[in-house]
Amino acid sequence: MEKKWWHNAVVYQIYPRSFMDSNGDGIGDLAGIISKLDYLQQLGINLIWLSPVYRSPMDDNGYDISDYEDIAAEFGTMAEMEALIRQAKQRDIHILMDLVVNHTSDEHPWFISALESQDSPYRDFYIWRKPAADGGPPNNFRSYFGGSGWAYDEASGEYYLHQFSKRQPDLNWDNPRVHEEVHAMMNRWLDKGIGGFRMDVIDLIGKEVDKQIMANGKNLHMLIRQMNRATFGKGDYVTVGEAWSASPQDALLYSANDREELSMVFQFDHIKQFWDEQAGKWRSKPFVLANFKAVIEKWQTALADRGWNSLFWSNHDLPRAVSKFGDEGEFREASAKMLGTALHCLKGTPYIYQGEEIGMTNVRYTTIEEYRDIESLNLYRERLAGGVSHDEMMTGIHANGRDNARTPMQWDDSPNAGFTTGIPWIAANPNYREINVAAALAEPDSILWHYQKLVALRKQYPILVYGNFRPILKEHPQVFAWLRTLGEERLLVVNNFSREHLTLDIPEEMQAWHGECLVSNYAPRDALAVSLELQPYESFALLIGR
Repeated sequence: MEKKWWHNAVVYQIYPRSFMDSNGDGIGDLAGIISKLDYLQQLGINLIWLSPVYRSPMDDNGYDISDYEDIAAEFGTMAEMEALIRQAKQRDIHILMDLVVNHTSDEHPWFISALESQDSPYRDFYIWRKPAADGGPPNNFRSYFGGSGWAYDEASGEYYLHQFSKRQPDLNWDNPRVHEEVHAMMNRWLDKGIGGFRMDVIDLIGKEVDKQIMANGKNLHMLIRQMNRATFGKGDYVTVGEAWSASPQDALLYSANDREELSMVFQFDHIKQFWDEQAGKWRSKPFVLANFKAVIEKWQTALADRGWNSLFWSNHDLPRAVSKFGDEGEFREASAKMLGTALHCLKGTPYIYQGEEIGMTNVRYTTIEEYRDIESLNLYRERLAGGVSHDEMMTGIHANGRDNARTPMQWDDSPNAGFTTGIPWIAANPNYREINVAAALAEPDSILWHYQKLVALRKQYPILVYGNFRPILKEHPQVFAWLRTLGEERLLVVNNFSREHLTLDIPEEMQAWHGECLVSNYAPRDALAVSLELQPYESFALLIGR
């Protein structure tokens, strides 16, 4: 495998609206991010994935872009964006811009022009269809945010496609002029010195609308190769595509070296293990470690030699890692450290979502009015109208709603978690008084320092980056363990995914192993015996043969 500069890097995702507010208006901003660069440098990360800061009416919190080359006023100015790029680079940190090119805002000049006249040169930048015979939408495609995926334009008597909010009209990637405009815009961002792009719902740009094939359309990979050759493929950049539809076979098409497409993709098989087959994420299924292990093993194996995995537990759309995969109560710290160890000891690029490094948890607002996420609010209304109870929807939102990840970053125990001196756009999780960065920095054995150690180990030990992956103890219902091997070195990684004290029988060929314990969330383990007594959520990584 060709080695890349970013292979041993760790990415930190910032959701700007909720990270740090510098001016007291209750909304996080670029100046706030700049003020925390030293903190991120201390953590050791090398890449910031920056959720969208472009000009936007914020119907979907910035994923509805009205100008790709300007900054939303609530976040700051282009001068501040350029300062962030420059000052981050001085700390050996690169910026991944979050780029949304499946759709724009309905306030983008292209769409405004498209609405003004069917003869507009931008009319064909979007996807229009005449009404069905009954005057209704062209077909029964449903938006991912609820309701029809078609919105009616009275002036022209046609419908336009929107896979998300009706204020997020889909771009028409069958139009070569869309390619030209998007590629030119991307190159201007690359010229500013960014490190690459995170590509929002990139698997949807090749859609075959009239067949209702929205993901993995026949032209998808051709479009990405064109984009690669016209933009980021000309330099040594990092690109990650969000692809909810991706199978391991698809991921190889995206990320294999000889494909000239992307560095890696985000896939969500491990997330969807918790979703009900009919109700989706709004009705959770219990966590079954055997199923979870099978998914992780499948992806580690499939992308072992040619592709590259992204590794993440959480992001701005997902519940908090410790609440979903660990224990947010008695064993919050132990399980958060265990999850960190497990993630950073797999093969691929780890992503830390803001607050994960201090063990932030899901929030439980008591009323629907306290939520801000358009997806949760739309689906709440739609499903209540369809007969689902308030309590059932609130249970689903508490478990999997996107606002779990969007509460303010918890910096200290001052009002509003030190995020703002004003009124925050969304209320802070009340547990910020106990769970915050200031407290974590002051505690030598905190989750934060555990994460810092994990980030540093990837730069020190190539086996963590390039070592082969082999699962062991596959049938154990509570332990997830594996071996990484590189040359004569072996790294044993053991994770107790339960709150139980366990006696773990060690395979005979491993019973005399001893070495260097790289990381542990209890007492260090430097040798194996016939069996091990594991503490609740205990994890460790033991290096043999260095």
